[in-house]
Amino acid sequence: MTEVLLSSPREGVAQITLNRPSKLNAMTSEMVEQLHETLGLVSRSREYRVVVLTGAGRGFCAGLDLGGYGTAPGYEWNGAVEKGLAIQKHIASLIPRMRSLPQPIIAAVNGPASGGGFALVLGSDIRLCAASARFNAAFIRIGLSACDIGTSWLLPRLIGAARAQEIMLTGRIFDATEAARIGLVLDAVPDDVLLDAAYTKAEEIMLNTPLGVALTKEGMWSALEIPGLQAAIDMENRQQIMASFSDDARETRIAKSEGRPPKYRA
Repeated sequence: MTEVLLSSPREGVAQITLNRPSKLNAMTSEMVEQLHETLGLVSRSREYRVVVLTGAGRGFCAGLDLGGYGTAPGYEWNGAVEKGLAIQKHIASLIPRMRSLPQPIIAAVNGPASGGGFALVLGSDIRLCAASARFNAAFIRIGLSACDIGTSWLLPRLIGAARAQEIMLTGRIFDATEAARIGLVLDAVPDDVLLDAAYTKAEEIMLNTPLGVALTKEGMWSALEIPGLQAAIDMENRQQIMASFSDDARETRIAKSEGRPPKYRA
């Protein structure tokens, strides 16, 4: 069975669906590799302007399948430590891959998102969830660290250090209402309208130029890593000049002067 599905429910939207519903879409080596490949395919296409990431069935992603993850592809390590580290790197590299996409990723969290699934939510650019969604930094509950797959860097920047530290240290499960209250997700909506809400947000993004959106995604994440204001401003200045000479910017100006919607080239 294909463990990651790619579809296009609306023009310009790439929907990536984690597809192990009987296991709450728990991650296997095959799923992670298919997700890497699918993200790479989407990143090279101008047909897709926005990505919606969701799960099949009643869960988003329950994290790693601890009963049968498999081994990291392409590695021939013999020792247990070496094999474990190869697996860890294979999974954790999903977050930089998600960030490197020129298209924004909207996480449509349709149910439990634990451990590695929680990290996929954090690594997305916009987060929406269903009322049935549940979240937790799960690995501390099985004797490991909650600092996993980028969680220790992403979570404090999204919701603040104090809340993030409590969530990581307890590993407690929290619901959709709390996720919206603390700002982890943009909104919590009824289960049956979650995907429509994600598509609506995608259409809002697609009103803007592809290059402008790509540069904004790149810049907004880079700004979280830059230690000083001036360095961020210097980066922004260069982005603005690059964008101002693009075909998309020119089409935007012409369309506004002619009183029509812009037509960006695929």
